[in-house]
Amino acid sequence: MRITRRMLLGATAAAGAVAWGGVSLARMARAPAGPKDAGRVADIDGAALAEPPLQPAPAFDPALPWSMRGGSLNDASGLSRTPVYGVVEVASREDVAAALAFARASGLKVSVAAVRHSMGGHAFDDNALVLDMRHFNRIALDAERRTVRVEPGATWHDIQNVLHPRFAVKAMQSTDIFSVGGSISVNAHGMDHHAGAVAGSLRSLELMRADGSVVTCSRQENAELFRHVVGGYGLFGVIVSAELEVVDNAVYRTSREIIASDAFPAYFDGRIAGDDRLGLFYGHLSTAPGSLLREMVVYRYEKVADGAPADMPALGAPGLTGLRRLILNLSKHGDWLREAKWYVERTLEPKFESCTVPRTAALGEGEACLVSRNDPMHDSVAYLFNDLAGETDILHEYFFPRAEYGSFIPAAREVLQRRRANLLNASIRVVEADDIALPYATRPAFSLVLYVNQRTDEAGNAAMRALTRDLIEATLAHRGRFFLPYQIHYTRAQLLKSYPELPAFLAAKRAADPGELFTSTFYRALKASVPTG
Repeated sequence: MRITRRMLLGATAAAGAVAWGGVSLARMARAPAGPKDAGRVADIDGAALAEPPLQPAPAFDPALPWSMRGGSLNDASGLSRTPVYGVVEVASREDVAAALAFARASGLKVSVAAVRHSMGGHAFDDNALVLDMRHFNRIALDAERRTVRVEPGATWHDIQNVLHPRFAVKAMQSTDIFSVGGSISVNAHGMDHHAGAVAGSLRSLELMRADGSVVTCSRQENAELFRHVVGGYGLFGVIVSAELEVVDNAVYRTSREIIASDAFPAYFDGRIAGDDRLGLFYGHLSTAPGSLLREMVVYRYEKVADGAPADMPALGAPGLTGLRRLILNLSKHGDWLREAKWYVERTLEPKFESCTVPRTAALGEGEACLVSRNDPMHDSVAYLFNDLAGETDILHEYFFPRAEYGSFIPAAREVLQRRRANLLNASIRVVEADDIALPYATRPAFSLVLYVNQRTDEAGNAAMRALTRDLIEATLAHRGRFFLPYQIHYTRAQLLKSYPELPAFLAAKRAADPGELFTSTFYRALKASVPTG
Protein backbone atom coordinates (compact mmCIF):
# COMPACT_ATOMS: atom_id res chain seq x y z
CA MET A 1 0.00 0.00 0.00
CA ARG A 2 1.39 3.36 -1.02
CA ILE A 3 1.41 5.97 1.78
CA THR A 4 0.39 9.30 0.31
CA ARG A 5 1.16 12.75 1.70
CA ARG A 6 -2.55 13.19 2.51
CA MET A 7 -2.61 9.91 4.45
CA LEU A 8 0.52 10.93 6.36
CA LEU A 9 -0.96 14.32 7.23
CA GLY A 10 -4.22 12.68 8.30
CA ALA A 11 -2.43 10.16 10.49
CA THR A 12 -0.35 12.92 12.06
CA ALA A 13 -3.48 14.98 12.79
CA ALA A 14 -5.22 11.93 14.29
CA ALA A 15 -2.21 11.12 16.45
CA GLY A 16 -2.09 14.73 17.57
CA ALA A 17 -5.77 14.68 18.48
CA VAL A 18 -5.32 11.49 20.48
CA ALA A 19 -2.28 12.92 22.25
CA TRP A 20 -4.10 16.19 23.00
CA GLY A 21 -7.06 14.25 24.29
CA GLY A 22 -4.83 12.15 26.50
CA VAL A 23 -3.11 15.21 27.93
CA SER A 24 -6.46 16.94 28.50
CA LEU A 25 -7.97 13.90 30.22
CA ALA A 26 -4.89 13.55 32.39
CA ARG A 27 -5.12 17.22 33.34
CA MET A 28 -8.81 16.87 34.21
CA ALA A 29 -8.04 13.90 36.48
CA ARG A 30 -4.99 15.50 38.11
CA ALA A 31 -4.95 16.74 41.70
CA PRO A 32 -4.23 20.45 42.15
CA ALA A 33 -0.60 21.54 42.27
CA GLY A 34 -1.59 24.32 44.69
CA PRO A 35 -4.43 26.67 45.61
CA LYS A 36 -5.99 28.74 42.86
CA ASP A 37 -5.32 32.45 42.77
CA ALA A 38 -7.30 34.15 39.99
CA GLY A 39 -7.58 37.70 41.29
CA ARG A 40 -10.22 39.47 43.31
CA VAL A 41 -13.93 40.16 43.02
CA ALA A 42 -14.94 42.30 45.98
CA ASP A 43 -17.59 44.96 45.65
CA ILE A 44 -21.09 45.73 46.88
CA ASP A 45 -23.36 47.27 44.25
CA GLY A 46 -20.29 48.23 42.25
CA ALA A 47 -18.53 50.02 45.14
CA ALA A 48 -15.06 48.47 45.49
CA LEU A 49 -14.11 47.14 48.91
CA ALA A 50 -10.33 47.27 48.36
CA GLU A 51 -8.38 49.44 50.82
CA PRO A 52 -5.11 51.37 50.27
CA PRO A 53 -1.98 49.90 51.88
CA LEU A 54 -0.89 50.98 55.35
CA GLN A 55 1.39 54.02 55.33
CA PRO A 56 3.61 53.38 57.19
CA ALA A 57 3.12 49.73 58.16
CA PRO A 58 3.96 48.90 61.80
CA ALA A 59 7.12 46.91 62.45
CA PHE A 60 6.62 43.16 62.91
CA ASP A 61 6.92 41.82 66.45
CA PRO A 62 9.66 39.16 66.29
CA ALA A 63 8.16 37.31 69.25
CA LEU A 64 5.05 36.32 67.31
CA PRO A 65 5.01 33.11 65.20
CA TRP A 66 4.70 34.72 61.77
CA SER A 67 4.10 32.47 58.76
CA MET A 68 3.74 35.48 56.41
CA ARG A 69 4.93 39.06 56.64
CA GLY A 70 2.96 40.99 54.08
CA GLY A 71 1.77 39.12 51.01
CA SER A 72 -1.78 38.17 50.09
CA LEU A 73 -4.35 35.48 50.88
CA ASN A 74 -7.11 33.90 48.86
CA ASP A 75 -9.95 31.50 49.62
CA ALA A 76 -11.47 28.43 48.00
CA SER A 77 -13.04 30.52 45.24
CA GLY A 78 -9.64 31.70 44.02
CA LEU A 79 -11.31 35.10 43.49
CA SER A 80 -10.67 36.83 46.82
CA ARG A 81 -6.98 37.72 46.59
CA THR A 82 -6.43 40.19 49.43
CA PRO A 83 -3.25 41.97 50.61
CA VAL A 84 -2.75 41.44 54.35
CA TYR A 85 -0.40 42.86 56.94
CA GLY A 86 0.75 39.38 57.87
CA VAL A 87 -0.28 35.97 59.16
CA VAL A 88 0.40 34.64 62.66
CA GLU A 89 0.27 30.85 63.00
CA VAL A 90 -1.28 30.47 66.44
CA ALA A 91 -1.24 27.17 68.36
CA SER A 92 -2.54 28.20 71.79
CA ARG A 93 -4.70 30.79 73.51
CA GLU A 94 -1.48 32.44 74.66
CA ASP A 95 -0.50 32.93 71.01
CA VAL A 96 -3.91 34.45 70.29
CA ALA A 97 -3.67 36.82 73.28
CA ALA A 98 -0.19 37.97 72.24
CA ALA A 99 -1.31 38.60 68.66
CA LEU A 100 -4.35 40.59 69.79
CA ALA A 101 -2.20 42.68 72.14
CA PHE A 102 0.20 43.45 69.28
CA ALA A 103 -2.69 44.41 66.98
CA ARG A 104 -4.22 46.73 69.57
CA ALA A 105 -0.87 48.42 70.24
CA SER A 106 -0.13 48.80 66.53
CA GLY A 107 -3.55 49.99 65.36
CA LEU A 108 -4.12 46.87 63.26
CA LYS A 109 -7.34 45.02 62.54
CA VAL A 110 -7.61 41.26 63.09
CA SER A 111 -9.19 38.50 60.99
CA VAL A 112 -9.54 34.84 61.88
CA ALA A 113 -8.88 32.10 59.32
CA ALA A 114 -8.50 28.33 59.11
CA VAL A 115 -9.15 26.33 55.92
CA ARG A 116 -10.67 29.40 54.18
CA HIS A 117 -13.54 27.72 52.37
CA SER A 118 -15.87 30.69 52.57
CA MET A 119 -15.82 32.53 49.27
CA GLY A 120 -16.25 36.23 49.93
CA GLY A 121 -13.36 37.47 52.05
CA HIS A 122 -14.87 36.21 55.31
CA ALA A 123 -11.53 35.13 56.81
CA PHE A 124 -9.28 38.11 56.05
CA ASP A 125 -9.27 41.76 55.07
CA ASP A 126 -7.02 44.36 53.50
CA ASN A 127 -4.04 45.14 55.79
CA ALA A 128 -5.36 42.88 58.56
CA LEU A 129 -3.30 40.78 60.91
CA VAL A 130 -4.65 37.29 60.19
CA LEU A 131 -4.72 34.53 62.79
CA ASP A 132 -4.16 31.15 61.15
CA MET A 133 -5.94 28.72 63.49
CA ARG A 134 -5.06 25.43 61.81
CA HIS A 135 -2.46 24.40 64.41
CA PHE A 136 -4.70 25.38 67.31
CA ASN A 137 -6.41 22.01 67.05
CA ARG A 138 -6.26 19.81 70.15
CA ILE A 139 -9.16 17.39 70.77
CA ALA A 140 -10.19 15.82 74.09
CA LEU A 141 -12.97 13.22 74.30
CA ASP A 142 -15.01 12.85 77.50
CA ALA A 143 -16.58 9.43 76.97
CA GLU A 144 -18.56 9.53 80.21
CA ARG A 145 -20.25 12.85 79.38
CA ARG A 146 -20.43 12.01 75.66
CA THR A 147 -18.82 15.29 74.69
CA VAL A 148 -15.66 16.34 72.94
CA ARG A 149 -13.72 19.52 73.78
CA VAL A 150 -12.00 20.87 70.70
CA GLU A 151 -9.87 23.83 69.77
CA PRO A 152 -11.06 25.90 66.82
CA GLY A 153 -8.58 24.74 64.19
CA ALA A 154 -9.50 21.07 64.53
CA THR A 155 -11.25 19.73 61.45
CA TRP A 156 -14.18 17.34 61.47
CA HIS A 157 -11.86 14.83 59.82
CA ASP A 158 -9.55 15.01 62.86
CA ILE A 159 -12.46 14.72 65.27
CA GLN A 160 -13.90 11.66 63.54
CA ASN A 161 -10.53 9.92 63.76
CA VAL A 162 -10.55 10.50 67.53
CA LEU A 163 -14.17 9.39 68.01
CA HIS A 164 -14.20 6.30 65.79
CA PRO A 165 -15.15 3.50 66.28
CA ARG A 166 -17.10 3.93 69.54
CA PHE A 167 -18.55 7.39 68.96
CA ALA A 168 -19.63 9.57 66.06
CA VAL A 169 -20.18 13.24 65.37
CA LYS A 170 -23.73 14.38 66.08
CA ALA A 171 -23.88 17.40 63.73
CA MET A 172 -21.32 18.68 61.26
CA GLN A 173 -21.05 19.93 57.70
CA SER A 174 -21.69 17.47 54.91
CA THR A 175 -17.96 16.96 54.33
CA ASP A 176 -15.14 16.78 56.85
CA ILE A 177 -12.64 19.34 55.55
CA PHE A 178 -13.92 22.30 57.55
CA SER A 179 -12.65 23.56 60.90
CA VAL A 180 -14.86 23.56 63.97
CA GLY A 181 -14.33 27.29 64.47
CA GLY A 182 -15.40 27.97 60.90
CA SER A 183 -18.44 25.69 61.15
CA ILE A 184 -19.61 27.44 64.32
CA SER A 185 -19.06 30.83 62.72
CA VAL A 186 -21.46 29.99 59.86
CA ASN A 187 -23.71 27.65 61.91
CA ALA A 188 -23.15 24.89 59.37
CA HIS A 189 -25.56 22.02 58.83
CA GLY A 190 -25.21 18.61 57.22
CA MET A 191 -26.64 15.15 56.60
CA ASP A 192 -28.43 14.43 59.89
CA HIS A 193 -31.89 16.00 59.64
CA HIS A 194 -32.61 15.02 63.25
CA ALA A 195 -29.56 16.80 64.70
CA GLY A 196 -29.96 20.07 62.81
CA ALA A 197 -27.16 22.61 62.51
CA VAL A 198 -23.97 22.72 64.56
CA ALA A 199 -25.70 25.04 67.05
CA GLY A 200 -27.87 22.15 68.17
CA SER A 201 -24.92 20.05 69.38
CA LEU A 202 -22.85 22.91 70.77
CA ARG A 203 -22.88 22.79 74.61
CA SER A 204 -20.68 25.82 75.18
CA LEU A 205 -17.73 27.74 73.80
CA GLU A 206 -14.96 29.92 75.13
CA LEU A 207 -14.43 33.25 73.38
CA MET A 208 -11.42 35.55 73.58
CA ARG A 209 -12.64 39.09 73.24
CA ALA A 210 -10.85 42.12 71.82
CA ASP A 211 -9.24 43.00 75.18
CA GLY A 212 -7.79 39.49 75.58
CA SER A 213 -10.27 38.35 78.23
CA VAL A 214 -11.92 34.94 77.86
CA VAL A 215 -15.61 34.36 78.54
CA THR A 216 -17.72 31.21 78.45
CA CYS A 217 -20.86 31.35 76.31
CA SER A 218 -23.79 28.94 76.14
CA ARG A 219 -27.56 29.06 76.02
CA GLN A 220 -27.50 29.54 79.80
CA GLU A 221 -24.38 31.70 80.28
CA ASN A 222 -23.79 34.88 78.27
CA ALA A 223 -26.65 33.64 76.12
CA GLU A 224 -26.97 36.79 74.00
CA LEU A 225 -23.29 36.72 73.12
CA PHE A 226 -23.64 33.01 72.28
CA ARG A 227 -26.46 33.88 69.84
CA HIS A 228 -24.15 36.29 68.05
CA VAL A 229 -21.00 34.17 67.97
CA VAL A 230 -22.80 31.16 66.46
CA GLY A 231 -23.36 32.22 62.87
CA GLY A 232 -21.49 35.46 63.62
CA TYR A 233 -18.67 35.03 61.08
CA GLY A 234 -15.82 35.60 63.56
CA LEU A 235 -16.79 39.22 64.23
CA PHE A 236 -17.27 39.03 68.00
CA GLY A 237 -13.98 37.47 69.08
CA VAL A 238 -11.82 34.40 68.70
CA ILE A 239 -13.30 31.03 69.63
CA VAL A 240 -10.59 29.29 71.68
CA SER A 241 -12.50 26.10 72.55
CA ALA A 242 -15.88 24.47 72.05
CA GLU A 243 -17.66 21.59 73.75
CA LEU A 244 -19.72 19.46 71.35
CA GLU A 245 -22.11 16.58 71.97
CA VAL A 246 -21.23 13.25 70.38
CA VAL A 247 -23.39 10.15 69.85
CA ASP A 248 -22.80 6.42 69.85
CA ASN A 249 -21.65 5.06 66.56
CA ALA A 250 -24.15 2.92 64.67
CA VAL A 251 -24.34 0.60 61.68
CA TYR A 252 -26.43 1.81 58.73
CA ARG A 253 -27.80 0.01 55.71
CA THR A 254 -27.31 2.18 52.64
CA SER A 255 -29.82 2.43 49.82
CA ARG A 256 -30.94 4.90 47.20
CA GLU A 257 -34.17 5.70 45.43
CA ILE A 258 -34.81 7.65 42.25
CA ILE A 259 -37.86 9.90 42.45
CA ALA A 260 -39.34 12.81 40.55
CA SER A 261 -38.04 15.91 42.29
CA ASP A 262 -41.53 17.41 42.60
CA ALA A 263 -42.49 14.34 44.68
CA PHE A 264 -39.87 15.14 47.29
CA PRO A 265 -42.06 17.08 49.79
CA ALA A 266 -44.49 14.16 50.05
CA TYR A 267 -41.57 11.72 50.14
CA PHE A 268 -39.99 13.73 52.95
CA ASP A 269 -43.19 13.78 55.00
CA GLY A 270 -43.89 10.08 54.52
CA ARG A 271 -40.46 8.45 54.27
CA ILE A 272 -37.99 10.70 56.07
CA ALA A 273 -39.47 13.04 58.69
CA GLY A 274 -41.28 10.34 60.65
CA ASP A 275 -38.65 7.60 60.36
CA ASP A 276 -36.47 7.50 63.48
CA ARG A 277 -34.40 4.65 62.02
CA LEU A 278 -33.28 6.85 59.13
CA GLY A 279 -30.09 8.30 60.56
CA LEU A 280 -28.78 10.25 57.57
CA PHE A 281 -30.00 11.18 54.12
CA TYR A 282 -29.24 13.53 51.28
CA GLY A 283 -30.87 14.24 47.94
CA HIS A 284 -29.04 14.93 44.67
CA LEU A 285 -30.99 16.64 41.91
CA SER A 286 -30.30 16.06 38.25
CA THR A 287 -27.84 18.46 36.61
CA ALA A 288 -28.46 16.96 33.16
CA PRO A 289 -30.06 19.46 30.74
CA GLY A 290 -32.83 17.04 29.76
CA SER A 291 -33.98 16.46 33.36
CA LEU A 292 -32.57 19.52 35.13
CA LEU A 293 -33.82 19.56 38.74
CA ARG A 294 -36.64 17.20 37.67
CA GLU A 295 -35.16 13.95 38.98
CA MET A 296 -33.61 13.21 42.35
CA VAL A 297 -31.51 10.42 43.81
CA VAL A 298 -32.31 10.06 47.51
CA TYR A 299 -29.47 8.45 49.46
CA ARG A 300 -30.68 6.76 52.64
CA TYR A 301 -28.77 5.51 55.70
CA GLU A 302 -31.07 3.40 57.89
CA LYS A 303 -29.90 2.20 61.29
CA VAL A 304 -29.73 -1.58 61.64
CA ALA A 305 -27.52 -1.85 64.74
CA ASP A 306 -26.51 0.42 67.61
CA GLY A 307 -22.84 0.66 68.48
CA ALA A 308 -19.83 -0.55 66.55
CA PRO A 309 -18.97 -4.22 66.01
CA ALA A 310 -15.71 -5.48 67.47
CA ASP A 311 -14.16 -5.79 64.01
CA MET A 312 -15.12 -2.30 62.84
CA PRO A 313 -12.33 -1.16 60.48
CA ALA A 314 -10.61 2.20 60.73
CA LEU A 315 -12.01 5.07 58.70
CA GLY A 316 -10.59 5.31 55.21
CA ALA A 317 -10.62 7.76 52.34
CA PRO A 318 -13.17 7.29 49.52
CA GLY A 319 -11.74 5.66 46.43
CA LEU A 320 -11.76 6.42 42.70
CA THR A 321 -10.78 10.05 43.33
CA GLY A 322 -9.12 10.53 39.96
CA LEU A 323 -12.03 9.00 38.07
CA ARG A 324 -14.60 11.05 39.97
CA ARG A 325 -12.58 14.23 39.35
CA LEU A 326 -12.36 13.37 35.65
CA ILE A 327 -16.12 12.79 35.34
CA LEU A 328 -16.90 16.04 37.13
CA ASN A 329 -14.49 18.08 35.03
CA LEU A 330 -15.63 16.51 31.77
CA SER A 331 -19.20 17.51 32.60
CA LYS A 332 -18.15 21.17 32.34
CA HIS A 333 -17.72 20.84 28.58
CA GLY A 334 -21.10 20.20 27.01
CA ASP A 335 -24.69 19.13 27.49
CA TRP A 336 -24.09 15.52 26.47
CA LEU A 337 -21.28 15.23 29.00
CA ARG A 338 -23.59 16.55 31.71
CA GLU A 339 -26.12 13.93 30.65
CA ALA A 340 -23.38 11.30 30.91
CA LYS A 341 -22.41 12.45 34.42
CA TRP A 342 -26.02 12.16 35.62
CA TYR A 343 -26.26 8.70 34.05
CA VAL A 344 -23.15 7.66 36.00
CA GLU A 345 -24.60 8.87 39.30
CA ARG A 346 -28.11 7.61 38.62
CA THR A 347 -27.23 4.20 37.20
CA LEU A 348 -23.58 3.18 37.56
CA GLU A 349 -22.51 4.48 40.99
CA PRO A 350 -24.46 1.83 42.96
CA LYS A 351 -22.26 -0.82 41.34
CA PHE A 352 -19.17 0.74 42.93
CA GLU A 353 -20.62 1.38 46.38
CA SER A 354 -18.07 1.06 49.19
CA CYS A 355 -19.32 -1.01 52.14
CA THR A 356 -17.16 -0.73 55.23
CA VAL A 357 -18.83 -2.82 57.95
CA PRO A 358 -18.49 -6.64 57.91
CA ARG A 359 -21.78 -8.13 56.72
CA THR A 360 -21.93 -10.35 59.80
CA ALA A 361 -22.39 -7.26 61.98
CA ALA A 362 -26.15 -7.16 61.52
CA LEU A 363 -27.96 -10.47 61.33
CA GLY A 364 -30.56 -10.76 58.61
CA GLU A 365 -29.07 -8.02 56.43
CA GLY A 366 -27.89 -10.49 53.82
CA GLU A 367 -26.07 -8.71 51.05
CA ALA A 368 -26.99 -5.20 52.17
CA CYS A 369 -24.28 -2.57 52.03
CA LEU A 370 -23.42 -1.62 55.62
CA VAL A 371 -21.45 1.38 56.82
CA SER A 372 -20.85 3.08 60.14
CA ARG A 373 -22.35 6.47 60.89
CA ASN A 374 -18.91 8.05 60.51
CA ASP A 375 -18.24 6.67 57.04
CA PRO A 376 -20.48 8.81 54.79
CA MET A 377 -19.35 11.97 56.61
CA HIS A 378 -15.65 11.03 56.47
CA ASP A 379 -15.17 12.44 53.01
CA SER A 380 -12.68 15.19 52.21
CA VAL A 381 -14.10 15.53 48.65
CA ALA A 382 -10.64 15.56 47.11
CA TYR A 383 -12.21 15.06 43.68
CA LEU A 384 -13.69 18.58 43.79
CA PHE A 385 -10.25 20.19 43.62
CA ASN A 386 -8.47 20.34 40.28
CA ASP A 387 -5.51 21.76 38.40
CA LEU A 388 -7.49 23.54 35.68
CA ALA A 389 -6.48 27.13 35.00
CA GLY A 390 -8.85 29.95 34.13
CA GLU A 391 -11.87 28.51 35.95
CA THR A 392 -13.23 27.92 39.43
CA ASP A 393 -16.20 26.23 41.08
CA ILE A 394 -18.54 28.27 43.26
CA LEU A 395 -21.02 27.23 45.96
CA HIS A 396 -24.46 28.76 46.44
CA GLU A 397 -27.15 27.88 48.98
CA TYR A 398 -30.73 29.10 49.15
CA PHE A 399 -33.17 28.41 52.01
CA PHE A 400 -36.94 28.46 51.54
CA PRO A 401 -40.02 27.40 53.56
CA ARG A 402 -40.95 23.79 52.91
CA ALA A 403 -44.36 24.75 51.54
CA GLU A 404 -42.58 26.70 48.76
CA TYR A 405 -40.70 23.72 47.33
CA GLY A 406 -43.14 23.07 44.49
CA SER A 407 -42.86 26.62 43.15
CA PHE A 408 -39.27 27.47 44.09
CA ILE A 409 -37.54 24.58 42.30
CA PRO A 410 -39.12 25.47 38.90
CA ALA A 411 -38.16 29.11 39.49
CA ALA A 412 -34.55 28.10 40.19
CA ARG A 413 -34.57 25.88 37.09
CA GLU A 414 -35.73 28.79 34.94
CA VAL A 415 -32.88 31.00 36.21
CA LEU A 416 -30.26 28.28 35.71
CA GLN A 417 -31.45 27.64 32.15
CA ARG A 418 -31.83 31.29 31.20
CA ARG A 419 -28.38 32.16 32.56
CA ARG A 420 -26.87 29.01 31.02
CA ALA A 421 -25.27 28.09 34.32
CA ASN A 422 -22.57 25.42 34.14
CA LEU A 423 -24.11 23.42 36.98
CA LEU A 424 -21.99 20.63 38.45
CA ASN A 425 -24.08 19.53 41.41
CA ALA A 426 -27.42 20.31 43.05
CA SER A 427 -28.55 18.99 46.43
CA ILE A 428 -31.50 19.34 48.75
CA ARG A 429 -30.93 19.68 52.49
CA VAL A 430 -33.25 19.98 55.47
CA VAL A 431 -32.83 22.70 58.10
CA GLU A 432 -34.68 23.89 61.15
CA ALA A 433 -34.97 27.36 62.64
CA ASP A 434 -32.16 28.22 65.08
CA ASP A 435 -32.27 30.90 67.76
CA ILE A 436 -29.27 32.88 66.58
CA ALA A 437 -28.89 36.58 65.80
CA LEU A 438 -28.44 36.23 62.02
CA PRO A 439 -30.48 33.14 61.06
CA TYR A 440 -30.69 31.70 57.57
CA ALA A 441 -33.93 29.89 58.48
CA THR A 442 -36.65 31.35 60.68
CA ARG A 443 -38.96 28.35 60.19
CA PRO A 444 -38.51 24.72 59.06
CA ALA A 445 -36.98 24.93 55.60
CA PHE A 446 -35.41 23.09 52.73
CA SER A 447 -32.27 24.37 51.10
CA LEU A 448 -31.02 24.13 47.54
CA VAL A 449 -27.23 23.78 47.35
CA LEU A 450 -25.66 24.51 43.96
CA TYR A 451 -22.11 23.99 42.77
CA VAL A 452 -21.46 26.05 39.64
CA ASN A 453 -18.42 26.28 37.40
CA GLN A 454 -17.34 29.67 36.05
CA ARG A 455 -14.54 31.23 34.07
CA THR A 456 -12.35 33.56 36.11
CA ASP A 457 -12.14 36.33 33.53
CA GLU A 458 -14.23 39.50 33.59
CA ALA A 459 -17.05 37.93 31.58
CA GLY A 460 -17.15 34.88 33.85
CA ASN A 461 -17.34 37.03 36.97
CA ALA A 462 -20.09 39.18 35.46
CA ALA A 463 -22.09 36.09 34.51
CA MET A 464 -21.77 34.68 38.03
CA ARG A 465 -22.89 38.00 39.53
CA ALA A 466 -25.98 38.05 37.30
CA LEU A 467 -26.80 34.40 38.07
CA THR A 468 -26.44 34.96 41.83
CA ARG A 469 -28.67 38.02 41.86
CA ASP A 470 -31.36 36.27 39.83
CA LEU A 471 -31.30 33.24 42.14
CA ILE A 472 -31.56 35.53 45.17
CA GLU A 473 -34.54 37.30 43.62
CA ALA A 474 -36.24 33.96 43.07
CA THR A 475 -35.50 32.98 46.67
CA LEU A 476 -36.86 36.22 48.08
CA ALA A 477 -40.02 35.83 45.97
CA HIS A 478 -40.56 32.51 47.76
CA ARG A 479 -40.03 33.89 51.29
CA GLY A 480 -36.50 32.51 51.51
CA ARG A 481 -32.96 33.61 52.32
CA PHE A 482 -29.55 33.05 50.79
CA PHE A 483 -26.51 31.77 52.70
CA LEU A 484 -23.90 34.39 53.56
CA PRO A 485 -20.56 32.48 53.41
CA TYR A 486 -20.33 32.81 49.64
CA GLN A 487 -19.40 35.48 47.12
CA ILE A 488 -20.44 39.09 47.70
CA HIS A 489 -22.51 39.33 44.54
CA TYR A 490 -25.78 40.37 46.16
CA THR A 491 -27.11 43.91 46.21
CA ARG A 492 -27.62 45.98 49.35
CA ALA A 493 -31.37 45.70 48.91
CA GLN A 494 -31.22 41.91 48.56
CA LEU A 495 -29.05 41.60 51.66
CA LEU A 496 -31.35 43.71 53.84
CA LYS A 497 -34.49 42.02 52.56
CA SER A 498 -33.04 38.60 53.24
CA TYR A 499 -31.59 39.54 56.64
CA PRO A 500 -33.72 42.26 58.25
CA GLU A 501 -31.91 41.45 61.52
CA LEU A 502 -28.70 42.88 60.08
CA PRO A 503 -28.90 46.41 61.63
CA ALA A 504 -29.41 44.92 65.10
CA PHE A 505 -26.61 42.41 64.47
CA LEU A 506 -24.18 45.17 63.53
CA ALA A 507 -25.21 47.26 66.54
CA ALA A 508 -24.46 44.27 68.78
CA LYS A 509 -21.10 43.85 67.05
CA ARG A 510 -20.14 47.46 67.80
CA ALA A 511 -21.28 47.08 71.41
CA ALA A 512 -19.23 43.92 71.90
CA ASP A 513 -16.20 45.20 69.95
CA PRO A 514 -16.36 49.01 70.06
CA GLY A 515 -12.93 49.40 68.47
CA GLU A 516 -13.96 47.04 65.65
CA LEU A 517 -10.77 45.06 66.14
CA PHE A 518 -12.25 42.00 64.41
CA THR A 519 -12.96 42.56 60.75
CA SER A 520 -13.12 41.03 57.28
CA THR A 521 -13.92 42.11 53.75
CA PHE A 522 -17.33 40.53 54.29
CA TYR A 523 -17.88 42.66 57.42
CA ARG A 524 -17.16 45.84 55.47
CA ALA A 525 -19.69 44.72 52.85
CA LEU A 526 -22.29 44.28 55.62
CA LYS A 527 -21.56 47.74 57.00
CA ALA A 528 -21.74 49.30 53.55
CA SER A 529 -25.23 47.83 53.14
CA VAL A 530 -26.82 49.29 56.28
CA PRO A 531 -28.04 52.90 56.13
CA THR A 532 -26.46 55.17 58.75
CA GLY A 533 -27.56 58.44 60.24
